[in-house]
Amino acid sequence: MSVVLIFLAAIAAIMIWWLSGQRLTSKPWLETGSVLLPDHHGVDRPPVPAVKIGLFVFLGVVGALFSLAVSAYFMRAASADWWGMPVPRLLWVNTTALALSSAALQWAKREAPQGRMESLRPALATALALAVFFLAGQIQAWRELTAAGYVLADNPANSFFYMLTGLHGLHILGGLAVLAHTTVRAFAADVQPERLRLSVDLSTIYSHFMLAVWLLLFALFAGWANDFVDLCRTLIS
Repeated sequence: MSVVLIFLAAIAAIMIWWLSGQRLTSKPWLETGSVLLPDHHGVDRPPVPAVKIGLFVFLGVVGALFSLAVSAYFMRAASADWWGMPVPRLLWVNTTALALSSAALQWAKREAPQGRMESLRPALATALALAVFFLAGQIQAWRELTAAGYVLADNPANSFFYMLTGLHGLHILGGLAVLAHTTVRAFAADVQPERLRLSVDLSTIYSHFMLAVWLLLFALFAGWANDFVDLCRTLIS
């Protein structure tokens, strides 16, 4: 339970930090037409799109789901029938690919407001290709493990590995659908750069979040998270 609380607290802190920088506390009845009022930094900022708020709510739910799964992982790992499984070296390559995909989207997010399509298009294409590579690499890692005898029903550690990586992969796949649609639009002949800004922004936020979740899972499988959890339990107790 302590793991769940720590994870949820971290997610809540990130969401509060982000929302504090938005215009959620503005008074729309004081605004006239499309006139933008300056925020507390004196900078005119448009209202937060509802779809972006919805994305953060969704990410909060996803974060809670993974935190519960990670908590169950630690509780089950204390059982006598649990024995660890090796971490395929391919996961290092996959992690690098996912990190580079997230970095490419950050590049695209920087180029989108300027309308620099000559930079935005390759950035989106690179992010998409690397994300697809990550998913293909995860499937290959599964194949290597099953070929080595680490099947799903062999022991609880195997089951949790396949369940958590599969759940993460499904969320990556969902993000890929949006990213692919955005990339196709970017390569259209009649594309309007300003209409891509929100899609690129949402894809970037989603990618960064899923990268953070994967880094947590990777640390879990590699055994690095055990010392951190022990430290947290010591501080709480």
